[in-house]
Amino acid sequence: MTTTHAIVATLWRYPAKSMMGEELNGAQVTTGGLLGDRVYSLVDAETGKVISAKNPKKWPDFFSFRAAFTSPPTPDKLQPIWITLPDGTVLHSDQSDINEKLSKFLGHPVTIQTQSPQDAKLEQYWPEFAGETNEISNETVAGDAPKGTFFDYAAMHLLTTSSIEAMQQLYPKGRFEVRRFRPNIMIDTSGQSGFVENDWVGKIVKIGTDLRLQITDPCPRCVMPTLAQGDLPADNGIFKNAIAKNRPLVPFANKELPSVGVYARVLQAGWVKRGDEVIIEN
Repeated sequence: MTTTHAIVATLWRYPAKSMMGEELNGAQVTTGGLLGDRVYSLVDAETGKVISAKNPKKWPDFFSFRAAFTSPPTPDKLQPIWITLPDGTVLHSDQSDINEKLSKFLGHPVTIQTQSPQDAKLEQYWPEFAGETNEISNETVAGDAPKGTFFDYAAMHLLTTSSIEAMQQLYPKGRFEVRRFRPNIMIDTSGQSGFVENDWVGKIVKIGTDLRLQITDPCPRCVMPTLAQGDLPADNGIFKNAIAKNRPLVPFANKELPSVGVYARVLQAGWVKRGDEVIIEN
């Protein structure tokens, strides 16, 4: 067993898929992921596909939506959420006309759901194929997460400060902030350099007193980190000048892909908070 001399810097929960979320000081992590994470999503009423910012051509400015729980979620009760629209309108997920209001704003019929459709898919835009027939792909939702959830692939996503710093060095003019990459747990790895979590794949990470995670894969990246959100500008250079420089082998895809951060499976649930020690078990 070795320690990384790392600690938890911050935690993030995203109550609704592809919307802005909540920064936390502490959170319960269950075998299904961080409690309350991505438990709501909008679904295209015509196609049944999960709506994602991964297709900004169809769903522009989706990162301008913000979701927050009306009260803290508990393991035995799904709490409703507030959804703040880009124009400042605030909706409640339990209001009777929620689907009508969201559909009118988006200009397309949608429904808000807490259970993903069977064999759920989402659309992903690939800027390198812009204008070609394969610029949009259909990707399976929750490949390594519990059925019925809205995770892109796994239930947990970790990122280190070392990776943020490595990208900043590769592309000095870019603005690299945690929120571009939407991790659940941001880990302070001060004193280490490079994309250090690449080496965690296949290992077990212990965080705090009880939480233990199996690191399964690097986290492949798409167009999302390049999109504008809040005061962060859109910047295609984020991908081509920084993310694309890190291409580890991604086991679930069986090929090398531009990646930042890692996916994890929860082996043992537990409470995690800022300042908790992070230990890598060999």
